[in-house]
Amino acid sequence: MTRIAIIGGHGKVALHLSTLLTGEGHSVTSFIRNPDHAADVTATGATPSVLDIENAPTPAIAEALQGHDAVVWSAGAGGGNPDRTYAVDRDAAIRSMDAAAQAGVNRYVMVSYLGAGKDHGVPEANSFYAYAEAKADADEYLRGTDLAWTILGPGSLTEKPGSGRIDVNPPKEGGGETSRANTAIVAAAVLDLPETAGRTIEFRDGSLPVAAALEPQA
Repeated sequence: MTRIAIIGGHGKVALHLSTLLTGEGHSVTSFIRNPDHAADVTATGATPSVLDIENAPTPAIAEALQGHDAVVWSAGAGGGNPDRTYAVDRDAAIRSMDAAAQAGVNRYVMVSYLGAGKDHGVPEANSFYAYAEAKADADEYLRGTDLAWTILGPGSLTEKPGSGRIDVNPPKEGGGETSRANTAIVAAAVLDLPETAGRTIEFRDGSLPVAAALEPQA
C-alpha cells in the first residue's frame, strides 16, 4: 500500500483520483481548505485533512506530508483574482515542492494544463494570463528540483465520463478536450509508473489506452 497526499482534495479531478487510488488499495490523504468538504472526501475512501495551502508556510506543509510516498498537486485558485491565483497556483505550489523535499517525499505529480509554459501566448489583458503565468513559473520550478516529478497537461477539462483512452502530445492550438475522469486515470497511472518521472505528459481524450499512451515515445 502506498500513502498518497492530494493537495486540493475537493477539486473534481482530485475526487475522481482519490476514488481510483483508494479502490486500488492505496491510502490517500486529501488536503482541503474548507472543513465543510470533509464528507465529500470521506465518501471517496480518502482521509480528509484541513490545510490552508494558500497561507501555510513550508514547514507546516512539510509536517503534513510526513510519512507519505507521493504528492499530487491538484489545487487551484479557480481564477478571477490575479493576486490569489499567483498566491495559490505559483507560490503555494512552489512551497509544496520545497515541503515535499523537506519531508522526504520524492514523488511529485503536478496537474497543469495543455500548453502551459513561458510560451503560453496568453495576452496580458486576458483574464487567463495570471493563471498561465503562475502555472508556467510553478512547472519551471518543479523541473529544477531534485524531486521525481511528472507534469500532466490535460486539455480543456470536461465532465464527460472517463474512457481510459487518450492521445498524447496533441497540438497545443485547438488541442481538444480532456475529461476530468480521464485526467484522474492518467494521474493514478503515472503514480504506478516510476519511469514517468522527469516527463511532461500533455494529452487529451483520444484513442489509445492510457497504459499504452504513457509508454515512452520512440
